[in-house]
Amino acid sequence: MNIFLTGSTGFLGGKLIKNLLQNHRNEVYILVRNVGKAERLRDSFPEKDQRRIHIFQGDITVPHAGLSMDDLEWLKDKIDAVYHLAALVKFDQDLRDELFAANYDGTKHILELAARLQVKKFYYVSTAYTVGKLSEGVEELYPQDGRFNNPYEESKVKSEHLVFSYRDKMDVSIFRPAIIVGDSKTGEADSQFTLYGFMRALAVFKRKTARRKGEERTYRLVAAKNGTSNLVPVDYVADILSLAPDKAQPDKIYNITNPNPPENIELLNMLKDALEFQNLSVVENIGAYELDEEEVKLNSLIDVFKIYLAGALTFDDRNTQELIEGTDVSHLEMSEETIEMIIREGYGENSGKLTV
Repeated sequence: MNIFLTGSTGFLGGKLIKNLLQNHRNEVYILVRNVGKAERLRDSFPEKDQRRIHIFQGDITVPHAGLSMDDLEWLKDKIDAVYHLAALVKFDQDLRDELFAANYDGTKHILELAARLQVKKFYYVSTAYTVGKLSEGVEELYPQDGRFNNPYEESKVKSEHLVFSYRDKMDVSIFRPAIIVGDSKTGEADSQFTLYGFMRALAVFKRKTARRKGEERTYRLVAAKNGTSNLVPVDYVADILSLAPDKAQPDKIYNITNPNPPENIELLNMLKDALEFQNLSVVENIGAYELDEEEVKLNSLIDVFKIYLAGALTFDDRNTQELIEGTDVSHLEMSEETIEMIIREGYGENSGKLTV
């Protein structure tokens, strides 16, 4: 197959390309803003695979994804499937316009491009957190006027509806990963993944408080102790996505989630060990206590992540289980040891970034 990807220079994109190239008849066409970064990615592959990676400079936020007329003509009728991975993952309310420009307008431009190129299959990578403020995730579209925690979630819900509106032009399928973390075998990670942003914030606070010599105290972090953090390894996500050309069904949504996610208190204890930040405790968002000035600063640093520490979401992933049936991909079983290794290795690889 000839497969076109956006978001290909990200960590997940690189893993997906590696999987797709295991079929030696596949050719991969990647849309990038930064050609140098794309060339470095391509050069990381064996020489025989490099010849099957084709780089096109463009930008999803502009019509035709910024491709030239010559590129559009050359690509027409050549592409069998499009993976749209590119997205802005930020949770700040004041970034609403920027989020919609990247996530909604960007998706619209790639859908229009796919239609113009007469692509047969379109795979949209969304997020499990389109669930918003509901307590249970289903493998269906959520209402566009639902209750959301932030504009990122809203932009992705509306983008999903936009994708389904193109069902008369091509087969469309939606994949919804939860919180992507490092590789389940090696721990290799991307410091841009959400978990590592959370770790960065804690590390910054630790560094600032460490300057106060002789002051031993505990800092309280507000979170639901028995809430859960739905972590999914990047290789599991890439493995499921790579099944799409052969197995994904049109008009179906696939939750790529963890059926047995760790409780927040377990995860935070692992983070404390990795960061060597033992004077950190967790308190529920209830009860009679008042945070002091330093604790207010700590909690404000991680404010954008706190909604994902606040409850115990569950996700139905029966469509995904059906997709992987009969393949080499097993339904996710993520042990405590694997999570600890991912946190430890991810922190080790990115420790310089996490502490500055």
